[in-house]
Amino acid sequence: MSHFDFDPAATAPRQYPLEVAPDTFCIRALTPSVGGTWTNLNSMVIRGAEPIVVDTGMVTHRDQWFEDLFSLVPAEDLRWIFVSHIDTDHAGNLIEALARCPQATMITSRGESFRIAASLGVPVERMRLVDEGESFGVGDRALTALRPPVYDSPYTRGLLDESTGVYYASDAFCAPIPGAPVDWTDEIDPALWAEGLARFHHASLCPWVALVDQARYQAEVDALAARAITTIVSAHSPVIRGAAVAQAFALLAGLPAAR
Repeated sequence: MSHFDFDPAATAPRQYPLEVAPDTFCIRALTPSVGGTWTNLNSMVIRGAEPIVVDTGMVTHRDQWFEDLFSLVPAEDLRWIFVSHIDTDHAGNLIEALARCPQATMITSRGESFRIAASLGVPVERMRLVDEGESFGVGDRALTALRPPVYDSPYTRGLLDESTGVYYASDAFCAPIPGAPVDWTDEIDPALWAEGLARFHHASLCPWVALVDQARYQAEVDALAARAITTIVSAHSPVIRGAAVAQAFALLAGLPAAR
């Protein structure tokens, strides 16, 4: 039997929310990927004074996603929904989340807001526009929208919580799990992690990275790495923590020459 012959919703191991920093959780799902590996489908919740969910998962895991979200934050308490971009694996449950969380306002970039209004029918009254490098308050902390160096949509924005050092990187740092599902990248053989990260970016997320000017690209990687990031939550990777953060930036910087 090939890895394409089974239903990911029925066979994927269940991963429950993972606390990655105080009051900060990665909501996780898994789907089979190329070569018998697993790929993460992650979003994030910050359970602060004004709770915020970052991305809304895929429709294929809708019931599980809402179960996990509301186990962390009651629907009536959710105040913000930050969407990195509206690809279906990042905004699959956005419309239902807005319907089920009446106090929540969506946060997106100005450019993405036009697509959201036209494609999804979200009224501008439910949006707050935050562009690249801008910060916004959510009660007990400020969050900053920062585009990762690699992406598959130019509208993509990551999100940095400098109070905890957690950076939600959207699709960047994507890497498959080559064996049994794990919580953290430091549970993966380093060589397999490096190989999988390079292949995932070149084959799927950003094949254009092979064409970039290395010096200009390096400057983008260095600018983000200079931030006080202690933990990286990628939408498509186990969580990156501790010493693995510096290694992740090194792997990202090496992508143009990686094959």
